[in-house]
Amino acid sequence: MTPEITAPDKVLPEHRQAIFRLLDAFNDERTGFPDPVTPLALLLKEPGQETIIGGLWGVSYWRWLFVDLLFVPQAHRGKGLGTALMKEAEGKARERGCIGVWLLSFSFQAPQFYQRHGYRPFGTIADYPPGHDCTYLMKRLDQSVPERP
Repeated sequence: MTPEITAPDKVLPEHRQAIFRLLDAFNDERTGFPDPVTPLALLLKEPGQETIIGGLWGVSYWRWLFVDLLFVPQAHRGKGLGTALMKEAEGKARERGCIGVWLLSFSFQAPQFYQRHGYRPFGTIADYPPGHDCTYLMKRLDQSVPERP
């Protein structure tokens, strides 16, 4: 019997988790490289406060760290916090045995910031969102593994 496709009226986190578990098991079987998806959170807080004002969120798997989110409030930009967050993330990636870090940045965000810190573009989606570009960037932490063209 063919499965039916449904679109729930209310999308729940459990929906993603169910699909993710299935895909993760498939990937582990096919790659022969089972690796847990391990989250990373680095939080920015004002001294003595509990409110999160920015930070970095990522996940490591298959020996790479994906930086999903990085935010420094406008009032604190230019003070080295973005650099400190990325250096801390790279350190955590090394501790986890990662060989590289990858991320994406929109043209209205900070692709040049990442390039100044050794990240190189490896792909771009033009006009996403309209009038802007989305650039994928990566940085190898372990140069002993040759890069493929």
